[in-house]
Amino acid sequence: MKACGRECPALAPVGGSRVFVKPYFVKPYFVESCLVKPCLVKSCLDESCLDKSCLDNAAPAAGGRMARMRRWLVTTLAWSASALVSSAHAAESLTVASWGGSYARASKLAVLDPFSAETGISIRLDDYNGGLAEVRTQATTGNVHWDVVDFDTVDLLRGCDEGLVELVDVDTLPPAADGTPAADDYPPGMITDCGGTTLFFSTIVAYNRKSFEGEAPKSLQDYFDLDKFPGRRGMKRIAHNNLEFALMADGVPRQQVYATLDTPEGLQRAFRKLDTIKDGIVWWQTGAQPPQLLADQEVAMTTAPNGRIFNAQALEGQPFVIVWDGQMLNSGGFGIVSGSKHLAAARQLVHYSLRPDVMARLSAYIAYGPARLSSRPAPVHLATGTPMAPHLPTSAQNRETALIFDYEWWADHGDEVSERFAAWLAH
Repeated sequence: MKACGRECPALAPVGGSRVFVKPYFVKPYFVESCLVKPCLVKSCLDESCLDKSCLDNAAPAAGGRMARMRRWLVTTLAWSASALVSSAHAAESLTVASWGGSYARASKLAVLDPFSAETGISIRLDDYNGGLAEVRTQATTGNVHWDVVDFDTVDLLRGCDEGLVELVDVDTLPPAADGTPAADDYPPGMITDCGGTTLFFSTIVAYNRKSFEGEAPKSLQDYFDLDKFPGRRGMKRIAHNNLEFALMADGVPRQQVYATLDTPEGLQRAFRKLDTIKDGIVWWQTGAQPPQLLADQEVAMTTAPNGRIFNAQALEGQPFVIVWDGQMLNSGGFGIVSGSKHLAAARQLVHYSLRPDVMARLSAYIAYGPARLSSRPAPVHLATGTPMAPHLPTSAQNRETALIFDYEWWADHGDEVSERFAAWLAH
């Protein structure tokens, strides 16, 4: 890959420094040329550094990837300038949208507070319940008041594709302690063009031990068996996870779930299985609701984020039990809302959150596993001393029957399938 374009005007360097915009090549997207030559700071750090004809003549890429490449180049230049300027200003503040409750408290203690202590950048937390609706509104209207959002990976990917989330150069992410580049320190598929994932969590089935005097549920099939285990079921009011649960409970092997969902017959099969419990479902929308439903014995069983159930067990002494069979292993991470007015500070936070030591620290506060291969989860829960291995979705004994959430499948099919799920709910 050769560099093309012209040199920026020969300006005097600021403080003797030069900014080098690195070649950026994201597999499997192919760009034939169009790299930016080194540019002297600081007036030159804008689109004048790009030879647009070079970009326009580059090899085409499917699905708008060429537009993403162009946006990355411009964003990188803009951020380089803003980073220089911000260092001369007083400490900034960021607004971070996160999931609230026990997870937000864990994130604050393990990630956000130490980040503020290290950088002087203060953090304001807002509640967020998933999806892209609010992010889309902010980014498209230019009225951006969230700087960083704690996304599920599927929403991070979709937001990235739509241009709602700022691009991140993977080559600049912090390496592992032994120097391994971040791109080589993740399981396959856990880095997006807009950043890496920070943690693994699961949607699981849980029950209150008080609700079962005799035989207790042991499998995903038991969740759907109203004859053997009568009572209402809690379930999040969304399509994803629920359709996968339905197919696995109906006998589809984990390895074939997404291939089955890819067919009209398979999708119909999932909805038919959901029909068998539909009349007894109590729908929930926020992560704080499932533990309360179980504590009040309003439901016999519920789907839930595993970390919320663990915190209820460890911190409140609730007699809850997790059924790990068929857990949906998901991931998430920070993304920067496009148009953030504090871009340099937001990038600092994203980079900080992707450090292996920071990921490991989070697992001392909530039962979510770190995403990077070199990051080892905390051995015990900091507040109670509870050994963490039996409670982590990534532990060997728990992941044997896990289905890894296919966020690329949902990014491609999510809108269509969610519309069908909404229609199913209405009838």
